[in-house]
Amino acid sequence: MNIGQAAEASGVSAKMIRYYEEIGLIAPPARTGNNYRVYDGGQVHVLRFIKRARSLGFSLEETETLLKLWADKSRTSAAVKDVATSHIDDLERRIAEMQGMVNTLKHLAHCCGGDHRPDCPILDDLAGDSAAKG
Repeated sequence: MNIGQAAEASGVSAKMIRYYEEIGLIAPPARTGNNYRVYDGGQVHVLRFIKRARSLGFSLEETETLLKLWADKSRTSAAVKDVATSHIDDLERRIAEMQGMVNTLKHLAHCCGGDHRPDCPILDDLAGDSAAKG
């Protein structure tokens, strides 16, 4: 199948397929005499794997590690679990950071009068002026 068909079958855009090939995440496909890329079912399966890993938030580096583990039939499941649990830790850290942002913004929005006056604690905080006024 050509790149458009592979993109449709895998759910990965043709642009991303080319990028994954360029960075070495996927092996270059065979080429026709006209130099068109030709993909087979196995390559589409790899692209689906990548799409799923990326949809779970795995980085390109983590996805590459997972692909190598997937291809290594002598690997242990513990190695795969290590990648997943490390990713979970990272996600939980980022969630906590974002929750902190939400809480700060909620507090600032609550403190803002939202009226016709120019005073605004939100802008003061962004400008670093909240300490000067408090």
